[in-house]
Amino acid sequence: MGDIEAPGSNDAPSHHAVLMAVLPSKKFATSRKGMLLIGEVVLSFISFVCFAASAAAGFVTVPLIEFLGALFILFAYSTKFNERFKGFLWPLMDFLRCVTASIIYFIVSIIAISNYRDGTSRAAGVFGFIATIIFALDFYIVFMELAEFLKQGGGASPEVATQEDKDSDSDDDSD
Repeated sequence: MGDIEAPGSNDAPSHHAVLMAVLPSKKFATSRKGMLLIGEVVLSFISFVCFAASAAAGFVTVPLIEFLGALFILFAYSTKFNERFKGFLWPLMDFLRCVTASIIYFIVSIIAISNYRDGTSRAAGVFGFIATIIFALDFYIVFMELAEFLKQGGGASPEVATQEDKDSDSDDDSD
């Protein structure tokens, strides 16, 4: 009968601790990748709201999908989720997400500005163009990091290369 807890008990996590666990750290939020991802999330959400309120509401799925994708990647990078799951090629997945988002945002923004005359459609188009620039900047940075990684011979660790050399030497002796 006495199972009711006191309001100040330490068993339940505080609201502040839960909020801090979900939000990105200040270090990540001020990094270049963090600022780009936060910009992508914010611009996608604003574009989503503008498209939802406009005559071009048929395009609302584009910013919604990009908002959810950017939010997932922001969460994955800020909580180091990507470091725990090495099976996914996170930089390549992020690169493809940014390339497709920038192309689709560009096309949808052109259509929203040229075919619709209401102010919210034009605002959605303008925010779509800004989102296009942010996504394009992100995929350029990811591309440069991937190119640098591949130039350094990324993928094969020194011990794997040594084992392959030993295997190739043993094949030559058997002839």
